[in-house]
Order: sequence, then C-alpha cells, then structure tokens
Amino acid sequence: MGEFYIQNEYGFSVFQLVTAMIGMGATLTPSDFRELLLEPKAVACGTLIQIVVVPAIAFGFISVFGLTGGIAFGIALIAAVPGGSTSNIFTHFARGNLALSVAITAITTLLCLITTPLVLKMLISSDMPADFVMPTGKIMKEIAVTLLLPLSLGMLYLRLFPDTAILLSRWAIRISMFGLLMIIVGASQADRLDLEAFGMKNIYLILFLILVMTLLRSLLFRGTLGLSRWDATAVDMEVVVRNINLGLMLKVLLFPVVAGQPDPVGDIVLISLLMYGALQTFVAIGLVGFKRYRMKRLIVEQV
Repeated sequence: MGEFYIQNEYGFSVFQLVTAMIGMGATLTPSDFRELLLEPKAVACGTLIQIVVVPAIAFGFISVFGLTGGIAFGIALIAAVPGGSTSNIFTHFARGNLALSVAITAITTLLCLITTPLVLKMLISSDMPADFVMPTGKIMKEIAVTLLLPLSLGMLYLRLFPDTAILLSRWAIRISMFGLLMIIVGASQADRLDLEAFGMKNIYLILFLILVMTLLRSLLFRGTLGLSRWDATAVDMEVVVRNINLGLMLKVLLFPVVAGQPDPVGDIVLISLLMYGALQTFVAIGLVGFKRYRMKRLIVEQV
C-alpha cells in the first residue's frame, strides 16, 4: 500500500478534492450568489477576513514563533486555502445564516484562483531555496481544473437533475472522505506520518492557531462589524473550517513524494494539514454547541 500510495499520491489528492467539490456544487445555485446584493456588508466582511486577515495571522505565527521548514509551509497552506464546504454544515447546526455561509464559501473558492498563489508566494517563498520558483501558473491551473470545474459540474447537475442532486452531494462527500482516509492510510504505510518527529509542540501550535482563528472576529472586530449573531456565526465557521482537501492537493504539487527519498519538510506539511483538519472538526463541534447555547439564552431573555 505504501509504495502504491507514493506512486499515485497526486491521483489520491485530486480524487478526494474533485469529489468534495462536486458534492458542494450540487448544493449551489446561481441564486446563492444573490447574497452579495442582499447582504453585501456581511459577505464583504467574511470574504476580507478570509483572504486578508487569516493570512496576516499566519504571517504573525510564522514570524513570532520563528517557524521554518514544514510547519511554516503547513501553516501557510492552511491560511492560503479558502473555507471548506463543511463550514456550511456546521453553520446550519449552529443556527447561523446558511445562505451567507454558502455565499462566502463560493466566493472565496472562486477568488482562491488568484489569492492562493499570492498568499503562498508572500508567506513561504522567502524560506524556499534560492533556485525555487513558486509555480503560480501551475497552481492556478490546478485550482481551475480540480476545484472550479467540478464545482461547476455539481451546479450543472443540480440544475438538470434537481430531484437527485442532494443524493449526489451526500455520496460525493462520503466518497471524498473515503479518499481522505486512503491518503491517511497510504501515507502511514509509506512512513510519511511520523507524529513523534512532528512533536507535541507543533500539535499545540496547530491547536493554538485554530483557537486564534475561532476568536478572530470576536477579538478584532467585535462591535465594529455590526453583524447580527446569525451572520457572525456564519463568518466564524467560514474562518475556522478550511478547505484542507485543496491544501492536500497543493502539498502534492509543491512537495511531491519520490520513492526511496525521504522528504522531512513535505511530511511535516502533510501532518500539519491533517492535524488541522482533524482538530478543526472538534473545535467546530464545540463552537456549534456554544452558539446554540447562546441562542437559547437570547430567546429566554427576550421572552
């Protein structure tokens, strides 16, 4: 399994990303983008936090903690990718503005064609070898083919076959999760997931990053954005839940595995992404519980 994974790592990463985006696309219609006109302030705030403030936080982490190598690249990738499609699910359970969540996810996904290469170039190019050239064009092409195209195909399916689109979305997401599981198993078999080498310090660092992202809007913008609790819940989920699927694909692009050759930097990047993906789920579940508790208290106080 380990050797097979090394030979087909790119295929594994593309498979899990494409299926996830088809599943997301099958839940979106062009009318979802009308949120731009209906609530431009909330959409603009959520989008700007995603593409400006989150990379700034990552830059702060890399600078303040003096991070280098794989952990620095991993945090840069986490900041460079847009919000993940599962943020919409968590927003729904937290009783947030689902339409706003979908709109921000879709917009940042479209914008990442331009913003992701720029953020990566800004955050990690200086730490790469002198002869390294950021493959901006290739990254943009990969995002277009593996992210935007399947998203569009999912939307087209919803338009042509609305009765079965939800079923397609559910199965596409499940298949994507299976693809992610295969990446974890394959990387483990190929001795690419060395948690001991990753170290508890980096695990705590990733957890701290998630907690900062969770409190980001409250710490920096409370009282200035003027968002309702309904809208604020959607923005919070969009910031915390990242598109780790895209991050994994970009990791393969920037740090491809070569059979028989150790890659300590690429392996740390891989573990960073998987660790964030696992921890963000637990934090998002906790955030759902907190938001629902706050909502119940608000309702009781109004009564």
